[in-house]
Amino acid sequence: MFKNHPKGLLAAALSNMGERFGYYIMNAVLVLFLCSKFGISDSASGLIYSIFYCGIYVLSLVGGIIADRTHNYKGTIMTGLVIMALGYAALAIPVFATPENNTGLLVFTCVALFFIAFGNGLFKGNLQALVGQLYDNFEAEAAKNGPEALKAAKEKRDSGFQIFYVFINIGGLVAPFVAPLLRGWWLKSHELVYNSQLPALCHKYIKEGADMAADQFENLKELAVAVGANVSEGFDFTTFCGEYLKVFNEGVHFSFIASVFAMLLSLGIFIATKKIFPTPGQKVKSSSSNEAETPEVTVSAEEKAAMAKEIKQRMAALFAVLGICIFFWLSFHQNGQSLSLLARDFVVTDTIAPEIWQAINPFFVITLTPVIMLIFGSLAKKGKVISTPKKIAMGMGITAMAYVFLMVLSMVCSWPSGDEFRALPVAESAAMKVGPWVLIATYFFLTVAELFISPLGLSFVSKVAPKHMQGLCQGLWLGATALGNLFIWVGPVMYNKMNLWQCWLVFLLICVVAMGVMLGMVKWLERVTK
Repeated sequence: MFKNHPKGLLAAALSNMGERFGYYIMNAVLVLFLCSKFGISDSASGLIYSIFYCGIYVLSLVGGIIADRTHNYKGTIMTGLVIMALGYAALAIPVFATPENNTGLLVFTCVALFFIAFGNGLFKGNLQALVGQLYDNFEAEAAKNGPEALKAAKEKRDSGFQIFYVFINIGGLVAPFVAPLLRGWWLKSHELVYNSQLPALCHKYIKEGADMAADQFENLKELAVAVGANVSEGFDFTTFCGEYLKVFNEGVHFSFIASVFAMLLSLGIFIATKKIFPTPGQKVKSSSSNEAETPEVTVSAEEKAAMAKEIKQRMAALFAVLGICIFFWLSFHQNGQSLSLLARDFVVTDTIAPEIWQAINPFFVITLTPVIMLIFGSLAKKGKVISTPKKIAMGMGITAMAYVFLMVLSMVCSWPSGDEFRALPVAESAAMKVGPWVLIATYFFLTVAELFISPLGLSFVSKVAPKHMQGLCQGLWLGATALGNLFIWVGPVMYNKMNLWQCWLVFLLICVVAMGVMLGMVKWLERVTK
């Protein structure tokens, strides 16, 4: 897999895989955890998630600027891992939320999320910049052997970023299992079992008590029996609800300890291999150092002036692609928002927790990436090379197909809004649920789309980024992701207020419009990136 690629690719991929493993443990449970711990609504939890997700990518701009100005990419990356570890350690503290401390604990949790976002901003884009520099140097060395060697080296960049992306998803494949397993084990140790609907009902009973609606109280009684409670005359539901919530959320807190160890593992890998990596935009001398020697990439003031027109064109192309990708991430990152709620409410998950279904996406990334690389490679050998801009446009079309599928299914099943569905009697709502195949099919479409957009987008950025702005440009890519993530909270809002087919129709229209705009720009983008 790594044959004929730069030496540092494996080290970068392993370091990123460790960090992503820790991150995806938290990401898999965050929305549902905020609801179950603090008793806030899906919409409020989704808003916190959106701001956090946006912060991760906005702060990547800050991280890129810091690294570009200091030329200390490696130090910035290591600092980011340490700060993230501190954030996860704060989340791991299992303090029970009560009406008296609920607000303070929620603020504390948001501060911990800020630490994770800031650390990620220092880490993520700068590691991608190092990978881009590896390929710049790889191509510079190949150029010494003639045009054919240079052409062959340039063709490796897209596949290199796809390999890098696979390792991200190896961490993402395992991570969603951690929190549900620990939570299930902790519940079992207290003679309880998992139920996705019970935390919301417990919070409602604690707040309303005897004023709770009769049908909801009946649902609470049924579910309490289902998880192992001995409900009889005089049963204390207040004590039961408090105990269930305490044990339920303690199990999730423990999973964040695994995220701390993942950050430390990633840090250890990077420290052990950092000498392999060059420094983007700067020549590294090797007179008395073991650091890898970087070919001269320093850009003088005169050279900058001569390249001003080309840089302007490249940055315009970059911003055009970033604008399209905003809409992709808005649609794709519903996997942690409305699609998680869909798994919780409308899919039979009695034996499999809804968070685990997020592992489908990285599983498909790992299994489908070699297939897509093989297809692209075969087309290239036949002289039918598909440009990166065309691949991105195709990805938006495939994303639209996922929402066509969900829209048609929702119409066939006559699914109401999430709020209306959860208000139905347990027996009636259970009859409307479907099997896990729905999530598998949805994530198949979304993953194929992701493989046409995300790793190739990283490759595109590394191609057009000026040498002295690589950290910043990778930060801009992540900044565009941030803008998409800033609005993903609209997914849960629509999910809970609209008939589901209408919710999916909105995302379908977004994808179709973005695909059309991208197709209109393809020829211009291909000229700029030649």
